[in-house]
Amino acid sequence: DFSGITRFGSSLIPMDETLSRAALDLCKRPYLVWMVKFQRDKIGEMDTELFKEFFHALSGNGGMCLHVENIYGENSHHIIESCFKATARALREAISIDARLGGAPASTKGSL
Repeated sequence: DFSGITRFGSSLIPMDETLSRAALDLCKRPYLVWMVKFQRDKIGEMDTELFKEFFHALSGNGGMCLHVENIYGENSHHIIESCFKATARALREAISIDARLGGAPASTKGSL
């Protein structure tokens, strides 16, 4: 039940030479926009293409419309870390209770 939550969240996270942004809507309509490119195929032992799969699963299982974008950066580790942190901060904002809603869903239709 998403009643009373802010519903929308966004965050911009700098990490050294990298800047990433995440914006999301907890709307029960999953969708992922992934605008992240890596200079390398792997970070340590992990294939960088798996990060998109993780965020796709997060969006789908969380019922969220999620946009993740790396605006600039070179270090693959900094890029993905800033994407995770931006998403986490945006999610924290979206699930916060908005007292102005009086426990109602943040929707003009009255439900999500």
